[in-house]
Amino acid sequence: MVRTTMSTRRGGVSAPTAPTRRQLQQERTAAAPADSLTEIPAVAVSTRGAALERRRALTTSGKAATLSLGSVSGGRIRTMADGRRPEPARAQPGWVRRNKASSQKATFNLSRSSLPITHRQHPLTNARANACLRDYEEQVKGRFDRIVPLLKQVSVLQHEPDFIEQAQRLIRTELGFDLPDHILQKAWVRPLDMRALFAWCVFESHRLFSDRFFQDDPLGGASSSPAAVEFEQFLLDCGIHLLDVSPCADGRLAHTVAYALRIPFSAVRRRSHAGAMFDVENTVNRWVKTEHRRHREGMPNPASEPTRYLKVVTYHFSSLDPEHQGCAAHGSNDELAASAGHQRLLDFREAVENSFCCGASVDLLLIGLDTDTDAIRVHPPSRDSEMVLDRWLCAKELHAATATMTADQAMAQIAEAVESAAPAAMDPGMVTFITRLLANNCSQIDYVQELHGAPYPDAGHAERFIGVGIGFKEVHLRNLTYFAHLDTVEEGAPDLDVGVKIFKGLNVARDLPIPVVVRFDYSGRVPGARDRAIADCQRVNQAIATRYADLVNDGLLHTCLTIRDRNQTAPAEVIGSTLVPPIQEAH
Repeated sequence: MVRTTMSTRRGGVSAPTAPTRRQLQQERTAAAPADSLTEIPAVAVSTRGAALERRRALTTSGKAATLSLGSVSGGRIRTMADGRRPEPARAQPGWVRRNKASSQKATFNLSRSSLPITHRQHPLTNARANACLRDYEEQVKGRFDRIVPLLKQVSVLQHEPDFIEQAQRLIRTELGFDLPDHILQKAWVRPLDMRALFAWCVFESHRLFSDRFFQDDPLGGASSSPAAVEFEQFLLDCGIHLLDVSPCADGRLAHTVAYALRIPFSAVRRRSHAGAMFDVENTVNRWVKTEHRRHREGMPNPASEPTRYLKVVTYHFSSLDPEHQGCAAHGSNDELAASAGHQRLLDFREAVENSFCCGASVDLLLIGLDTDTDAIRVHPPSRDSEMVLDRWLCAKELHAATATMTADQAMAQIAEAVESAAPAAMDPGMVTFITRLLANNCSQIDYVQELHGAPYPDAGHAERFIGVGIGFKEVHLRNLTYFAHLDTVEEGAPDLDVGVKIFKGLNVARDLPIPVVVRFDYSGRVPGARDRAIADCQRVNQAIATRYADLVNDGLLHTCLTIRDRNQTAPAEVIGSTLVPPIQEAH
């Protein structure tokens, strides 16, 4: 006699299971209603079966078994079978082991999992780093968040006899800079231009935190820092000579490198694009420069060493409101965001392989980021960079499953889970690299939980300004900046239009202007590079004024032009702004 289980929540049907002795007795006496039967899957008969089922849940999206009778412990999954016949504890839990003969598929979507994040600090969490990152975030964002309340106080003071002195004293004390005197001087003639003052405060707040970033290295990730030196050596040990990451331009991913992945910012090449749709041709050119430097200078290692260029795409999704707070560039469609990023990675690899001989190629990695909790999900690649879109490792699930272990046990479990999740055999260096990313993310999961007590309160966009151009190495905070990396407004129009649309809802709807910081980095080693960077800023500024003329004319869009020598540790240099007083002509 074989009984078929009820349909799953998604409409699929679970595999047939054998009835228990009690069920056979009940069927002999009276037919029980179908919805009252207690289902005990066949894989739960043994502890190893339940463990394998758990492993599938951790490595497969929409294809793992639902565990209604098991509970996660520090080492394995306990079921009703343990009460009847105890089994000795295993040195390694079964859920991280591969069972190639099993083909069972059931419904379990880790990106939509309601598994709560434990309040107990994870053994892999770096509490000291969390405290430092929290202090930095609160200081930087706190200045931006105080702008509107302080300007409201300034507005009340504008008819006082000593208005200018009071206003300057207030802003200088609270924000650390002065307001533009030429705007304050007009307060007795016409109402104070609060839009211009708001944009000025945003630009000055950006200047202050940018100066501190390059001068003091508050994140401890500068090129000469111990963390950066250690991580660069770690990459080489993993067989990776350069790490190139392309997150989505969404401000909720601006902290991907320094916070979510806990990577020293100087040890990674980062370039954000809407929908993580990086430019393939430009990326190929950067790959060429990297390989050329290995041949000519032996940096970061000689070209004779068998290391790889690793290209990573980071897409994002929302676990709490997937239909509205996902990636705007992909219509909040998680599957489309992942598949588009994966295809762009494949295009990049094909471009390299078609353009260069001698087996030239690159390694690829796809990562998803939950913008509500900062938990990542990684699609482990095989040795030839093959990835399966509907199979991933969920850091949130691993965080919960290893919370009661020691740090060494947790690292071992994560490493085995990584290797088990790949579609084929993995390169050992890639296993080590992904294991570290997942372990680092445990700190960020606890960081969000400790800071907010729950997922982020700002589930949607809450950026403070738009960053346009090439640069912004100093921006590593969530929901601080919307990136629009471009050389010309024409080619970067899709990214910039998305940013303007977002800020129309954030600022223009409240009668506040859109602050745009234009940045072009240059190499001081190249003659004339600084002058060309200034010309690029002015060209892009004029194109923005033309494209968004209505907003500019109404005082609802202001720009600040900055340049920076990328070969130096000096801060960015402000070279112009729409808020600079007009030059009086001499007669």
